[in-house]
Parts: sequence; C-alpha cells; structure tokens
Amino acid sequence: MPNQTIDQNEPVMTHGPQVITTKDYLYLKDQLSWELLAMKKCSHFAKECSDPEIAAAIDRVGQMHLRHYEMLLKHLKNDNDAEMKRVQQLQ
Repeated sequence: MPNQTIDQNEPVMTHGPQVITTKDYLYLKDQLSWELLAMKKCSHFAKECSDPEIAAAIDRVGQMHLRHYEMLLKHLKNDNDAEMKRVQQLQ
C-alpha cells in the first residue's frame, strides 16, 4: 500500500453540498443497503452464537451499523428537488 499524505493546503469541507447528484444518490443508496445488510447479519449471527461474550460483541457491531444507517438517513432529509430547481434557476 503506498504512503498516503494529507496536503495541509487543501481546504476542508465543513458541510456537504446543497444538492445530491445522481452518482451521489446511487452511492448513498448502495451505502444504506450495505449498512442495513451488515446490521441484519450481525443480528442474525449474534442470535446464533452460543458464547454470550462474542454474541454481545457482534451485537455491538450491528448497533454501530444501525447508527451509521440512521446517520446517513438524517443527512438525506433534504428537499433535493427544490434545491436542484434553485441551481437550475441560477444558471
């Protein structure tokens, strides 16, 4: 793996864009699906596990994926159609 360095001169984004492109939407849709699937798998395998300590660890991982899913949904609560119309009017 090559060494990755962070350019100190690059600006840091403090918030996301006002609109979501089609490519962004498709990526986010995939990410939501992956988080939900991971959460469901963790729930299933935690129930199947006979060692309570391992089951608890798997359950914690599932809860992490659920938090990630909910966080993505929270960020998506934006009226993208209205924002896209505003962008088109500015052009």
